[in-house]
Amino acid sequence: MMPCLPRFAVLAAALLGAALPLPSAADGGPACPPGDGARVWTLPLRPAPGAPLRVVAVATDAALDEIRVTSPAGQQTRLAATPGGGPPWNLLGALPTAERGTYRFEALRAGRPVACSETPVGGGSGDRGSGTWDLAAEALYATWVERLFDAPPEQSLGFPSLEPVLRDPARNFLHGYLGADEDRAVPAEPDCADLSYFLRTYFAWKLGLPVSYRACSRGTRDAPPRCETPVIERAFFKSAAPAATFRDVSRRLMDVVTSGAGRTALRDEGTDAYPVPLERSALWPGTLYADPYGHTLVVVKWVAQTPERSGLLLAVDAQPDNSVSRKRFWEGTFLFAQTPSAGPGFKAHRRLAGSGNALRLLPNGAHDGRDGTPRYSDEQAGLSPADFYARMERLINPLGLEPERAYDATLEALVEQIETRVTSVANGEAYVRARPGTPISMPSGPAIFETTGPWEDYSTPSRDMRLLIALEVLDGLPERIRRYPRNYVLQGEAPAAAAARIAALHERRLGERSFTYVRSDGTPWRLSLADVYARRGALEVAYNPNDCVEKRWGAPPGSPEHATCTRQAPAEQRARMETYRPWFREARRPPR
Repeated sequence: MMPCLPRFAVLAAALLGAALPLPSAADGGPACPPGDGARVWTLPLRPAPGAPLRVVAVATDAALDEIRVTSPAGQQTRLAATPGGGPPWNLLGALPTAERGTYRFEALRAGRPVACSETPVGGGSGDRGSGTWDLAAEALYATWVERLFDAPPEQSLGFPSLEPVLRDPARNFLHGYLGADEDRAVPAEPDCADLSYFLRTYFAWKLGLPVSYRACSRGTRDAPPRCETPVIERAFFKSAAPAATFRDVSRRLMDVVTSGAGRTALRDEGTDAYPVPLERSALWPGTLYADPYGHTLVVVKWVAQTPERSGLLLAVDAQPDNSVSRKRFWEGTFLFAQTPSAGPGFKAHRRLAGSGNALRLLPNGAHDGRDGTPRYSDEQAGLSPADFYARMERLINPLGLEPERAYDATLEALVEQIETRVTSVANGEAYVRARPGTPISMPSGPAIFETTGPWEDYSTPSRDMRLLIALEVLDGLPERIRRYPRNYVLQGEAPAAAAARIAALHERRLGERSFTYVRSDGTPWRLSLADVYARRGALEVAYNPNDCVEKRWGAPPGSPEHATCTRQAPAEQRARMETYRPWFREARRPPR
């Protein structure tokens, strides 16, 4: 009989060599090891006879081909499963109804088992993991994040908050995992700074893992944020904590975490997250991206480039109004700059090691990648914005892009950003109209970008600055073709000629693409992208929710579009907005 293989977290042999066959049910072997580079999980924790049983197979070393099921009666079948990820790769399937007894699930690659799991139905519980953030837990977390926001890449994906995502069993395979109807009334309304922490905390609650977070400053003009001693929450550790415990922990977390947590210096070790290399193997779903100005996103999916389709890196973010939407990587959304006030870039949550009262966060050097998780790297600290975006473009589209396809991808990203703003402006309009005669208080100076309360929830200065940058990015594509021709498939065409051709295409497309917003009287109004470009000056002062929605879209005073406007911001606020206009015109956040 084959002896038990090492546990999942001991990786070296599996990552360097071929997968070893595991004993099958026919062998009669009692051992069913999880595997080293792969793991099979079953959900819920305590499967019941007659109820569905989900199966998730994850792997960090290579893709999996299928999941084989051996029923309690000894019958073997192939489980229908949908693939995802890479890395980590995953397969997700389900038994519509499970019968009483023990099931054996094997993850196969090239016809050979690389991991297996035995799950009792109607007596006992499944494997909840080691209770630590080992490779198995990190891989399942990445898989869970990817599946939460899964949809065809061309589909616009947005939600009023995180709640409908977590309460949808079709998206959230951890829904009801503890078997206590625990998801029925769990609030889930994190903003952008909280989102990655909230997701990780929810996952930790279900898997019985510890979590940590810190209070951090917002930084200064000359120095990035610094953080305090971490708070290490052990309330979930190796226990099936009730929903009330999760509510308490998540509320404390959201009261403490600020945007400063993501913008800490890349070489700082007193942080919640550490920077990772710009490599496909390191940017797992669940990786956070912190821009220099306080916005954060969470990576959710890679779409590989094919000869017929450009590649995509997809992420989600939460807005101050708690809405959550999926976005593609591009310069207009993932802002990057070298500044002494922040350490921007892609980062992974720092892992907790140890147990009980000996739990500690690992330093940068301990994240060396030898355990299979993404390694620490400060390479982003040495990249100019142009070089950063060029590196990412090569990573997302390693085959290069034809200039027209590059333009179309950038155009779609801009339209996606505008459509997100339509929702944000509409949310602000609804809030102000519900409180007539009570304008929202506007902070002074740089605080318009970072504050709390209704101004944070419903104003759009940060989003509008990103939109203005995005307009420049699309405009600047011809110049990037000239500067980085190796990123494009030119087929012998001179870079200057390709750039001129894309500039002409740009002029045509601006009149062809349009979107619709709802005016103050409830009537729709359509704007083209050409209109938006013509209104860039008006959009420099269009972030105040006290202004009517028409003004927030730059409608010229006296125009038919503007005729339905019945409200404007107080004169004092309008005067201050004029003094802040250069920040938007020059696309530079003011120092704190």
